[in-house]
Amino acid sequence: MHYLLFYDVSSDYLERRAEFRAEHLSLAWQAQARGELILGGALADPVDGSVLLFKAESDDVVKRFASADPYVKNGLVTSWRVRPWTTVVGEDATSPVRPEA
Repeated sequence: MHYLLFYDVSSDYLERRAEFRAEHLSLAWQAQARGELILGGALADPVDGSVLLFKAESDDVVKRFASADPYVKNGLVTSWRVRPWTTVVGEDATSPVRPEA
């Protein structure tokens, strides 16, 4: 199953993230190496949040990631939520649906 992790970030996120960025990226790349984190990054124009795409058996993997994230632990992320995402189109869709021929 795919899951989206949405982060809402503080108004001073850009000014404060440098202090925690290496640790955050290390955590993210470790999750990617385990096959859990597929893509992640900050939203732009405005930079007011981030979205991370996970593939996992349950949302526990995603919740553990968020709980360990230094951005969350140090208040750069003001709130976060996990949403299951039923992917139906694309090579990596977990529930592919093709039109009948």
